[in-house]
Amino acid sequence: MKVDRSNGLRGTMTVPGDKSISHRSVMFGALAEGTTRVRHFLSGADCLSTIDCMSRMGISVEKDNEELLIHGKGLHGLTAPTETLDAGNSGTTTRLLSGILAGQRFSSRITGDSSLTSRPMKRIMEPLTQMGARIRSEQGNGCAPLIIDGAPLQGITYHTPVASAQVKSCILLAGLYAEGLTRVYEPALSRDHTERMLRAFGADVATDADGSIVLTPGRKLTGQAVEVPGDISSAAYFLAAGLLVPNSEIILENVGLNPTRDGMICVIEKMGGQMTFLKRYHEDTEPAADILVRPSQLHGTVIEGAIIPTLIDELPIIAVMAAFAEGETIIKDAAELKVKETDRLALITENLTRMGADITATDDGMIIRGGRPLHGAAIEVQGDHRMAMAFAIAGLLTGDMEIADAACVSVSYPTFFETLKNLSR
Repeated sequence: MKVDRSNGLRGTMTVPGDKSISHRSVMFGALAEGTTRVRHFLSGADCLSTIDCMSRMGISVEKDNEELLIHGKGLHGLTAPTETLDAGNSGTTTRLLSGILAGQRFSSRITGDSSLTSRPMKRIMEPLTQMGARIRSEQGNGCAPLIIDGAPLQGITYHTPVASAQVKSCILLAGLYAEGLTRVYEPALSRDHTERMLRAFGADVATDADGSIVLTPGRKLTGQAVEVPGDISSAAYFLAAGLLVPNSEIILENVGLNPTRDGMICVIEKMGGQMTFLKRYHEDTEPAADILVRPSQLHGTVIEGAIIPTLIDELPIIAVMAAFAEGETIIKDAAELKVKETDRLALITENLTRMGADITATDDGMIIRGGRPLHGAAIEVQGDHRMAMAFAIAGLLTGDMEIADAACVSVSYPTFFETLKNLSR
């Protein structure tokens, strides 16, 4: 994909539904009794992998006008798959589903593409094993394919070494099938969609005074109506574009603002970006808002600590913003970027350097000295959808940007380039 310089982006748009919530709506709907109706479901490749896996275990999922219908069979209604479960590129599918599969009465095998099978799975295998699960890495390297033989589980207290919503969610989902309480401590609060949604479906999930998440098993789940807000990780590219590209004015409708996901908003404010919140929705469940964004003079900042888990997927586009901002931006505590779809720390550094940016990679982040003249370049994204979208936005300012494997955006935002074209003046 070649991206040319833009004279301005204008219009009103809606980003695709939140990927995290879309995944969970299918899984929780499958484990619930009755039908779950989901509006604004993200039909990206990752979420379709979740649907495919649940379908292979006897769950009927259908489209009815603007709604996705998941016909649940209860906690113990899944049936043994006759084939390997293919999670594609989706780490969320693999890690969350492993928690569910650990407590079943059958055996299963789950794998994915070459990127997925290189990502670390020991982080879920260790707590699941402590719960009594029989789970192993087929290649013995701590990665998928995973072989899971369903077994009786016991609730545990677990301190996650990293703040990871996928690890936390895997343990809580296994806890639905365990004897006794399951308690999870995190070093920092990761996104809490699982806790919110499980409570809405009827599970007994609470946050204790010490910050731990506690699940008490025994309650059945009941099908719900789920309204999926726009994914802030997808909105981030257009928020950045509105701030950076001259003569722009973009209204993004129904953007999810879950407080465990709103780090992008906080960083924009720290960098001097101007946003107007026009209307707010769903304050009591998954909060969202319409956001108006216009060009702003951005400056460098320091991004570290507890805010990192709330914007881990947005760091590629934040790095792009920093390269065009005045002054120095320091990103710390982001070693998790090394084990995403790609080693994003290395890839961000490599691609921004190709554009002429002054950037230094560190063990857990990077230092970006903004304000230098940048130019278009041939960008390698290694199949990473977030890298492709981040550097497409950079191309709007430099022109002559060539992005290899740009079709990978279909993982989370199939209409990304179409939306970009519709906003262009």
